Amino acid sequence: MKSLCKLFAACSKQTFRTSTLYTNTKIRMYKMDRRLEFSSVIKEAEKVVGYPVSFLNLRVILNDEIANILSYTKKLIEMKHPLVQTLSNLVFQNEQKTFGLIVLLMSKVAGLSGNFRESEYDRGTDILHSQRVIAEVIEMIKTGHLMHTSLSNIDASTKNVLDINFGNKLALLYGDYLLAISSSELARLKNHQVQQIISSALRDLAESQFFGLRDPQNNPIPSKPLPEQKDVKIPNEFGVEPLKFEDVLGNMKAEWTLRNILCSGSLLAKCCQGSLILADHEFFVPKLAYIFGRNLALAWQASLEKVQIKEETFSLVSAPVMLHLQHDPSLYTEIEKGLSDQKKVNYDLIRKVVMSGPGLDKTDQLKKEFSDTALNVLNNFSDSGSKTVLINIIKAL
Repeated sequence: MKSLCKLFAACSKQTFRTSTLYTNTKIRMYKMDRRLEFSSVIKEAEKVVGYPVSFLNLRVILNDEIANILSYTKKLIEMKHPLVQTLSNLVFQNEQKTFGLIVLLMSKVAGLSGNFRESEYDRGTDILHSQRVIAEVIEMIKTGHLMHTSLSNIDASTKNVLDINFGNKLALLYGDYLLAISSSELARLKNHQVQQIISSALRDLAESQFFGLRDPQNNPIPSKPLPEQKDVKIPNEFGVEPLKFEDVLGNMKAEWTLRNILCSGSLLAKCCQGSLILADHEFFVPKLAYIFGRNLALAWQASLEKVQIKEETFSLVSAPVMLHLQHDPSLYTEIEKGLSDQKKVNYDLIRKVVMSGPGLDKTDQLKKEFSDTALNVLNNFSDSGSKTVLINIIKAL
């Protein structure tokens, strides 16, 4: 009998390992197929605007003034500083949001409304040089912000304080440099309205770091779900007024939406808006660009977070987790352990519970809601190759 029990236990263990390996293989194959599909869409988009997205990302990053960061790479890797992961994602991840490319595509979709000298635009693409500056500015702002969020908090229990502080200095100076260059480029446009609008997006980006609860390492944590979940709508803000937080915290869908508008949606929305202002369009056209950019950014984020929940690390404020809390607030008991120490949170348990609940399906519905809104905005513009590319990007999410 004992032999049979041992044999059964061994077989069960092997079956579990095989099942886990099969599941992980399926996830890797899905991600690989998805990246290949997305990569082909991006290459098509680059041909339309005549501007490679890699140039947008790396023109400033890989210049002589900060190229010496590479000499510190080994030291950063040894200390496992968050900056290493950030740089890796920027260089190697094909699904990073290429906001600069979206700005150029929207500029091309809308075209030029005013009379411009030939020296002011590219005759091959009908994109203003100033619109290309906006595309570069948004990439620099986004990258600089990612550098700043790579800072690692230091407390009494931190080991290798000098090494961690060294990595923090690099992340801080690196981010400051990119933001300074972006501000300088924006000032050279000499368009006060555009400068104000994009500056308000920078403010939103800063506010996103103080929105809601945080763990000791400054990672965001959801608010405690309210007993009654309300469908709170976040209004569009075409001007420079700050977004309001009333009735948002604790309402999971609204909290997720506002957090991601602040940290990415506002930036893409207002850069798209500013780009069409530079092209002298009537007031309602830049507003359409704002709505398109905001909803595309939110759909993109929901799509990425659905993939990330299946990986080793994921955010506790990702859409699948937040939307699962609408259905099952009891999961918050495990999540709130992170308020004292992130290591106390059982991420494997949270992943297992979320993936067996309605969170993934609700994330799909959320992505579809924002994607449909973005597609509806495009219906206001004439058919063109750049419009088709934007539609393909949305469908590839």
